Amino acid sequence: MLTAKEIRESFKEFFASKQHQIVPSAPMVVKGDPTLMFTNAGMNQFKDIILGNVPIKYSRVADSQKCLRVSGKHNDLEEVGHDTYHHTMFEMLGNWSFGDYFKKEAINWAWEYLVDVLKLDPKRLYATVFEGSPAEGLSRDDEAAGYWEQFLPKDHIINGNKHDNFWEMGDTGPCGPCSEIHIDLRPDEERAATSGAEMVNKDHPQVIEIWNLVFMQFNRKADGSLEPLPAKVIDTGMGFERLCMSLQGKTSNYDTDVFQPIIQVIASTTGTKYGENKQQDIAMRVIADHIRTIAFSITDGQLPSNAKAGYVIRRILRRAVRYGYTFLGRREAFMYGLLPVLIETMGDAYPELVAQKTLIEKVIKEEEESFLRTLETGIRLLDKKIEETKGAGKTVISGVDAFTLYDTYGFPLDLTELILRENGMEVNIEEFNAEMQKQKERARNAAAIETGDWVVLKEGEAKFVGYDLFECEAEILRYRKIKQKNKELFQVVLDQTPFYAEMGGQVGDTGWLIADDEKLDVIDTKRENNLPVHFVARLPKDVTATFTAKINEKKRIQCECNHSATHLLHEALREVLGTHVEQKGSFVSPEALRFDFSHFQKVTDEEIRQVEKLVSEKIRANFPLEEHRNMPIAQAQALGAMALFGEKYGDEVRVVKYGSSIELCGGTHIPATGMIGSLRVVAESSIAAGVRRIEAVTAESAEEYTYHLQDSFRELRAMFNNVPNLAQTIRKSIEENAELKKQVGDYIKEKVASMKKDLIAKAVVRHGVKVVVFRGEASVDAIKDLAFQIKGESCTDEKVFFVAGIKDGAKCALMVMLSEPLVADGMDASKLVKDAAKLIQGGGGGQAHFATAGGKNPDGLIQAVDQILAAADLQ
Repeated sequence: MLTAKEIRESFKEFFASKQHQIVPSAPMVVKGDPTLMFTNAGMNQFKDIILGNVPIKYSRVADSQKCLRVSGKHNDLEEVGHDTYHHTMFEMLGNWSFGDYFKKEAINWAWEYLVDVLKLDPKRLYATVFEGSPAEGLSRDDEAAGYWEQFLPKDHIINGNKHDNFWEMGDTGPCGPCSEIHIDLRPDEERAATSGAEMVNKDHPQVIEIWNLVFMQFNRKADGSLEPLPAKVIDTGMGFERLCMSLQGKTSNYDTDVFQPIIQVIASTTGTKYGENKQQDIAMRVIADHIRTIAFSITDGQLPSNAKAGYVIRRILRRAVRYGYTFLGRREAFMYGLLPVLIETMGDAYPELVAQKTLIEKVIKEEEESFLRTLETGIRLLDKKIEETKGAGKTVISGVDAFTLYDTYGFPLDLTELILRENGMEVNIEEFNAEMQKQKERARNAAAIETGDWVVLKEGEAKFVGYDLFECEAEILRYRKIKQKNKELFQVVLDQTPFYAEMGGQVGDTGWLIADDEKLDVIDTKRENNLPVHFVARLPKDVTATFTAKINEKKRIQCECNHSATHLLHEALREVLGTHVEQKGSFVSPEALRFDFSHFQKVTDEEIRQVEKLVSEKIRANFPLEEHRNMPIAQAQALGAMALFGEKYGDEVRVVKYGSSIELCGGTHIPATGMIGSLRVVAESSIAAGVRRIEAVTAESAEEYTYHLQDSFRELRAMFNNVPNLAQTIRKSIEENAELKKQVGDYIKEKVASMKKDLIAKAVVRHGVKVVVFRGEASVDAIKDLAFQIKGESCTDEKVFFVAGIKDGAKCALMVMLSEPLVADGMDASKLVKDAAKLIQGGGGGQAHFATAGGKNPDGLIQAVDQILAAADLQ
């Protein structure tokens, strides 16, 4: 029986024998593509080639690509762990042809690999072909069916509809029919009773798709019409985990050696046994799947967070923690301890797991511990809501409350439902779904963008000349109209441009397109499908004119100062803190820089000072920029350039060198370090376990920062009569202030004790209730302390009603404190205060036993207190 490692290698070896270039997996986290957060298919890394935006280097390619599907049309998250074959992270084995071979070879080689090499039973295989779409003028894919008839009987070739057998990249772009290969893994007696052809695409767990052969031959335009592609593309994707199940004689992906080593460690860690309890089995499958997703995401540079891709990863991690908490009894972090077995199973194919082990463990452990605290908080809040609902004689809690728990506190709905069932209650699921839909609509509206078709004026490559020039002559290759948040803009692609398109943390350039009689503002430049796209508010009068493309030079230079400074900062951090420091993200704008790096404790003030000094030395040294474009990556690494985890590099790279600082970088940089002027760190913080962030300024911004500090220091000295030793004077002032505060506190305590004695002496009893009333000027905090003292000193069964009308400086306040017997009788301090607060032009509230209200009309205090007493029938 072939192991998973052997199956992966056999695929690569087979297609290498068919003259395919074997390429490494792209990172699972996508950078530089606004349309995609994660690699969700093997074709993602070849998207620019398919769209014709970059030249074809290899016409035949194959690989094993790590993918993640948890959102959009590929949202399998809720099925993961509950069935046998859905996953969040999975590997996609694929082979591609860019204008080389097409359907015949793709089908022939797929059959040869599956049947001749892997020895799968051909009687268990089925192929689907596109049935056609008369509405779009598309006939059945008889060409593909004809090739399949060489290998399969006709009753094993099944027509598929547009949903299953017509692949599209998106609403527009390359598309075409596809042919899926399905395998029937059912026992012989089931196969004899019901044909596998009847089970294809019917969600049967043992009749599954293993390989999809996509034949891209059309381009979908914005109006929905199709036009033939000039160069046809083969794009295939085979589910690695499903293939392992088929070859290893299993009925579940989770029973293969891809997952079983991880599951067995989970079982051992949690003191359970896989295969004995349905809910525990699901929990172990969920955790085994999710730990892979989380580990690879962190490796590729995406940390859990509350935004975008980071939120997706945090959600997956929390789902795994929740299953461990609910079904495996885990009240402490444990998932981080699964990393060694994951590395054992996948570290050979993906060595980045080994290199990033410490960081992955620390991030997962901190996230686990944080969410376990969140679960405890959520349970306390839910318990309170259950108590309130039961107290009102109801058994259904509001869906709005359940959604607040979910959205604000990260408390899962299914855990809410589980706890409610245990209490004989339920949630109003319709209300919950309505709140969820509102949130989705808000997110969709915020991100919605309408794009028209590209209007192509001339063919050609969009060339970036901004490394050498701030302006150049340019012509428009293509343009299109876009609409976002009801704002209309245009995107323009030039034949050559000095504008840097946002990438690698560096913001896009702004500037102008200038013709003889007009000047258009370029408000941003972004990279989309490897094209530098310029954003303008309107099109020029003559789109065929020759323009001067000119960037905002001042902003560019400010940006370059900050970008080059990040390189010097990176090197200095490694020198001061250690070589474990690696860049985990950066942001570079004209105003400031932000640099994220791996480090496991706070960077001290002394260490920051050392880093600043080292960077300053390199600035003063005025190292010139040594730039190597199109250097082979092996040569660049031999030179000492570091490749960052989570970045996708080509065979040739750009190397940026300042003295001993050597980095792979596609951004723009200053000619020499002296132009940076100086660097000042303005903040250091933690953004995740094992990841720190430094924020800094350079050049003019550093000068302004220094001036601000000097001005602040000058103002402070002036406040203390320009004493020579300011720190000593401030310290002495703080000590004196603390002593005065203590004296004031002692005085207030004495005053409160005296007031309490006086108020209790003046208390009256009405209807069996001791009524204590305060009216006058005092600190609200002092009267609150007094109220709690009076309540605390009363007998447990004594009915005590305390009410106060307080004038505190320019403000005023109402306060009501009730003893427990009064609350038990149904009296509510919060309601009493809210109703009376209108008389002091304010508002407030609180709990049944204690409530306050603030206002701005002290003249209404006497009337307000009287109203409270009247409402309580205690006048």
